[in-house]
Amino acid sequence: MNNLSKNIKFLRQQRKLTQEDIANVVGKARSLISAWESDDRDITTEDIIKLSNFFNVSMDDLVGKNLQLSKQDDSFDELELLFSKNKDILTDEDKEYMRFIIEKRKREIDKQLGEE
Repeated sequence: MNNLSKNIKFLRQQRKLTQEDIANVVGKARSLISAWESDDRDITTEDIIKLSNFFNVSMDDLVGKNLQLSKQDDSFDELELLFSKNKDILTDEDKEYMRFIIEKRKREIDKQLGEE
């Protein structure tokens, strides 16, 4: 199974979505999503773009990384879940601003801890 197949399944399960939910996002049959997750069918670039936008991950990460392994140390799982649940009201600008504020605050906290 390739990283893309693993990542589609991992991201879907992480967000507690069904294959039917993903099928609705990309406008495909649920059985095709199952085939993607088991690496039985190829996926078009257009569908990879739709999925990367929906899951809020880069295409490179979706295709090239094993996100299950790289997400284990990621402290933003809750933030990604928030983005996913509010995808209809949050703009990309909103998401970037929220990430910026959180990263800024994290750096401030790390600096304070380092000075004590």
